[in-house]
Amino acid sequence: MPARDLPVPRGAVQPVAVRLSGVRRAFGSRPVLDGIDLEVRRGEFVSLLGPSGTGKTTLLRILAGLDAADGGRVEVASARSVVFQEPRLVPSRRVWQNVVLGHVQNRTTRRIAAAALEEVGLGRHADAWPKTLSGGEAQRVALARALAQEPRLLLLDEPFAALDALTRIRMHDLVAQLWRRHLPAIVLVTHDVDEAILMSDRVIVLSGGGIRFDTRVGLDRPRQRGDAGFTALRARLLAELGVVSPQAGGHA
Repeated sequence: MPARDLPVPRGAVQPVAVRLSGVRRAFGSRPVLDGIDLEVRRGEFVSLLGPSGTGKTTLLRILAGLDAADGGRVEVASARSVVFQEPRLVPSRRVWQNVVLGHVQNRTTRRIAAAALEEVGLGRHADAWPKTLSGGEAQRVALARALAQEPRLLLLDEPFAALDALTRIRMHDLVAQLWRRHLPAIVLVTHDVDEAILMSDRVIVLSGGGIRFDTRVGLDRPRQRGDAGFTALRARLLAELGVVSPQAGGHA
């Protein structure tokens, strides 16, 4: 079913950016999503966890309008953008042109691109070619492209997975800063339990076509992996993911 934009509910602290009711999606005879009910408000940071094949990316693609649900009701903010695991930059376009890809490229869009690149710390790279960028820089360009859309809903499909550990930490910090500044709703797909706890207001575990577990992250920011509350939540999430030994680490 096509997604519909949302009205702002009366008396809401923040408008709803995502509202799903009974959403279903199957591939052949295999149901991947089977009756998903979900609400995400603007300014809320939600992470989706689950083993491979549990529908995390399928759900994200439905929210992005890149895939259609087979049934149920899908309502999302019309201003939305996506950052994928790969930056997906066009090598024949300069960095600033990649930021405003799909738009008429003129002085106005050049200024929009410049402002977005400044926000992600790449203002001096506007005229560079994508092949000259590091992996982390390329992903920041992809983030700048998403921000240039002024989204009310930002969808992140494992955007840090291919980065080295230090670059990943820097990207975590950057996304957190941009989130606080712009206050979009963010839905992050990740396999990393620690990443979900560090970044999110709320963590959802998908399993068997539905939402197995949905919890608020009641921890003060900045969060530390060694804190008792962090350790307890990690253990609970790993258990929900079917990991027998939480001591094995923070990935699932």
